[in-house]
Amino acid sequence: MSFDVIVAGGSVAGLFCAREVAKSGHSVLVIEEDFEIGSPEHCGGLVSASGLEDLGIVPSTKTLDNQIHSAVLSSPGGSKITIDAKKQNVVVINRREFDKQIAYQAQKNGAEIKVKTSLKEVKNNQVVTTAGTFDCKIIVDARGVSALVQKDRTGTLQSAQYEIYADWIQKGLVEVNFDSERYPGFFSWVIPAGNGMGKVGVAGRAINAMNTLEKFLDQKGKHSIIRKVFAPIWVNGPIERFVTGDIVTVGDAAGQSKPTTAGGIYSCGIGGIFGGRAISEFLQSGKSSDLDKYQESWQKKFGKEFEKQLFARRMLERIDNKTIDKLFETITPEMLQDISKNDDFDFHTSAIVKMLGVKGSLKVAQTIFGSEVRRLLG
Repeated sequence: MSFDVIVAGGSVAGLFCAREVAKSGHSVLVIEEDFEIGSPEHCGGLVSASGLEDLGIVPSTKTLDNQIHSAVLSSPGGSKITIDAKKQNVVVINRREFDKQIAYQAQKNGAEIKVKTSLKEVKNNQVVTTAGTFDCKIIVDARGVSALVQKDRTGTLQSAQYEIYADWIQKGLVEVNFDSERYPGFFSWVIPAGNGMGKVGVAGRAINAMNTLEKFLDQKGKHSIIRKVFAPIWVNGPIERFVTGDIVTVGDAAGQSKPTTAGGIYSCGIGGIFGGRAISEFLQSGKSSDLDKYQESWQKKFGKEFEKQLFARRMLERIDNKTIDKLFETITPEMLQDISKNDDFDFHTSAIVKMLGVKGSLKVAQTIFGSEVRRLLG
């Protein structure tokens, strides 16, 4: 059997890519190794409403869990800052239902989807899978972080995320906790799906994510665990080339998740859309330059933001708890009000810049990083 495009991986980026290719009238097959589209769910599910609009998604009642009204950030010493998130219009989506909604769009446009089907080998425009061998013109690698881990383990952090029931989870309130000893290079989080239910997770470099998360949960209070997910997250930014010959890489496999938070619904989804559109143009024209438009478009939209996020990540990995506490002390109510009113959830280094741009915090940052910090502020 022959297809114009075969997409390996049925998550956000792969499904959006398939939707765009099928929309242009080309044949496309999506193969997903798991039993179900949207499962297992590794993602926290935070995305802006404007981001969903860009992706061409109007969330169904099944897809939308709730809207975030505020985020509380905590320092190791117990200082807390609260950001009003109402203006940023951030929502929590159910990833299992969200992925199925994209899959439905792809299928309605003509894509074929096979689950419990793994990629085994690629050779001479043929894709060997557990469901047989298929001819194709373009292969899309959308297999996620697992495709990157095989090449570079230095860009990954260990993470654990549990879905839980607990009375201390408040609808609309996200919690983020920084502690360089417990979560080196990252943080712990609580993302509500509603009152009394949500996702709680930790990530960090060289940690036992399961033990760390369970200690965190014990400190938080009484809870019931209904699902456990363990997966590496990628924080090293985009790979060098998104297109190599007849292989197009999208989403997490291309390193398109945010280096600061590892979130990627929007940036990976756009990667899939840009990749699908470029593939469609290439199939029409036969010009390799049309495929190159994919990386050019993605870099134009996210390149500068991701460069700043990578620098912010290096900062996060180098600071100790004492310094985190000092940075928290320099944040004023006026700064928080400005961030709440004006900043974009999908392009959030502007908020980091504001936190470092005042006299007190800039002095602390320069003590640690010297003139390097100017790259972030510039």
